Amino acid sequence: MKNNSLEQKYNSLIIAVSIVIPVVVAILFGVKLKDFGFDVAPLSFLPPIYASTNGLTALLLIAAVVAIKNGKKKLHEGLMTGAIALSVAFLVMYVAYHMTADSTKFGGLGFVRYIYFFILASHIILSIAIIPMVLITYVRALSQNFEMHKKIARITFPIWLYVAVTGVVVYLMISPYYVY
Repeated sequence: MKNNSLEQKYNSLIIAVSIVIPVVVAILFGVKLKDFGFDVAPLSFLPPIYASTNGLTALLLIAAVVAIKNGKKKLHEGLMTGAIALSVAFLVMYVAYHMTADSTKFGGLGFVRYIYFFILASHIILSIAIIPMVLITYVRALSQNFEMHKKIARITFPIWLYVAVTGVVVYLMISPYYVY
């Protein structure tokens, strides 16, 4: 049974969250707690943790697709909920790190520099675009509109997987330049 009223109920919230998250992250990215008198040590231990969180998200996404293809709906649901939770945890750690530490400059030269910035730019752009896609996909599943859920999930999955994997790649490429 489809529950279109549930989807309609969440549409405004999806739009709001999809706008608020990138705007708040952009603002907080520029906020340094030390500028407000907080004597907080840089949370320099976080980048490998949030990169690992991205890697685990990618694994959960793949496992969720395998689960649903094998008819394991409850497992699929749990894995997808876990992927969303990990994405939220990533976001919190990412913002916390950048509020306590200066941004790290990529030190690579030549062609690898262009590759890094292409991956970084596509990662950032798609990480913004994926927010409403994940939320719409999730709400369609909650409302039991599985036909429409499946349609958008076919688009959401590869983009979300790309964002998760490139998050790890960006970390691996920039990690030699971190100052601890």
